[in-house]
Amino acid sequence: MKQLTIAILAGSVIFGQTGIEIARMMDEKPTPMDMGNKTKMILTNSKGRIRTNIMVSRSMDSNTKQIIWFLEPKDDKGVAFLKIEHDEKDDEMRMWLPAFKKVRRISSKKKGDSFMGSDLSYEDLSSRDLDENDYNRLDDEIIESKDCYVVEIIPRKEAKSSYSRHKSWIEKSTLMLVQEESYDKRGVLKKRKQFSFQKLKEYLVIDRVYVKNVQKNHSTEVTFSDIRVDSGIDKNLFQEKNLKRFPRY
Repeated sequence: MKQLTIAILAGSVIFGQTGIEIARMMDEKPTPMDMGNKTKMILTNSKGRIRTNIMVSRSMDSNTKQIIWFLEPKDDKGVAFLKIEHDEKDDEMRMWLPAFKKVRRISSKKKGDSFMGSDLSYEDLSSRDLDENDYNRLDDEIIESKDCYVVEIIPRKEAKSSYSRHKSWIEKSTLMLVQEESYDKRGVLKKRKQFSFQKLKEYLVIDRVYVKNVQKNHSTEVTFSDIRVDSGIDKNLFQEKNLKRFPRY
């Protein structure tokens, strides 16, 4: 009888988890100290025309610091992006534009703008602060044979979000995001996102992101290769001066 009682209590804890508790579990799962990769970004417009970008990315501290250099196509070569997230003030985002020989600073008011013509906005590239959103747990669902928590995320005013809400599907066994819908300020569906991941060392890391802007009938597929984790990236790399320094990888 005692074992049965324990089992019932354990079950009630699992099934009774709230949206914020699920979000916190995701936030607390192990992540690499740093990561580097090569990135391919394929943009497909409503007429089926395709544009491909090749980039090199390095990040650390759960992707709160990230620098990206564009290698291809030729007209984008040398463009670079730096992001540094902060807890107590607005995130820093800067873009080096070699054609204009200038660094463009991206303000918090521009977070909803497209990143290099893709269906990812600057906001999509940033982490979500747990304290700047409300979380509602919805009914669990099975997506592509994965048993998932479903959580509705509603940004608060302080998040300065370009979205009104998100609906996220999180695989229970891995606590990895597998699918998400994002809604515009009118509450209309704007983007559908799909994620896949692989295991490297003791970590699960994303290796593919697919985003469909349903309002523009435009899509972006991002795939990551040559992924390296815990390679000892120098924290001093994440400075504006390094946007102009083409990396070796």
